[in-house]
Amino acid sequence: MLYTVPRLLTAEQVGQFRQALQSASWTDGRITAGHSARKAKNNQQLGADDPLGERLGNVLLEALARNPLFMTAALPLKVFPPRFNRYENCGHYGDHIDNAVLSVPGSSHRVRSDLSATLFLSEPGEYEGGELVIEDTYGSHAVKLAAGDLVLYPGTSLHRVTPVTSGVRLAAFFWIQSLVRDDSQRSLLLQLDQNIQQLANELPDSPVGPRLTGIYHNLLRLWSDT
Repeated sequence: MLYTVPRLLTAEQVGQFRQALQSASWTDGRITAGHSARKAKNNQQLGADDPLGERLGNVLLEALARNPLFMTAALPLKVFPPRFNRYENCGHYGDHIDNAVLSVPGSSHRVRSDLSATLFLSEPGEYEGGELVIEDTYGSHAVKLAAGDLVLYPGTSLHRVTPVTSGVRLAAFFWIQSLVRDDSQRSLLLQLDQNIQQLANELPDSPVGPRLTGIYHNLLRLWSDT
């Protein structure tokens, strides 16, 4: 399933990210692409060892850890360190599926890409094109969110970024290895959690709440990889 996490970063944080990225040392994004993806990719990225990318990535990781919707929807076990990209002058990324397992640079750690994530750092009206188009069992979804908003989608999805015909599209992207690798199971757990929260708000003294919470944790225990 596709999920939107609104206002993951505050307007102030978005402004700080954008100001810092104005003087960034951008490199050809094809350097990090595999053989087949290299033919489809035309953008700029910060290098994996870029200190600015690491600093901004740490701020983003802290925001993720504080966000209840992200934590409930993704059930993160591992998060690949966020990276940053830039599209302009008809830059695009053709149809591709992300690598199943990614090696974290400078370490022996690997992350299975159960979920892919894009955090938008440019406002939709600041550039033409640049939609993230995600294909899934329910059809094709064109995503172009407000700056500071995040989209989560299964790493198994075929997706692309359409050409940016004017302006500049800035974004962060990363991958999550979830406690629950199956997308349909994560979706059920999220729906159950949201209904538990609604019940707690509307009927705080209901004995059903603890029972549903117990079902949630028993399902998580059953489906969890760890």
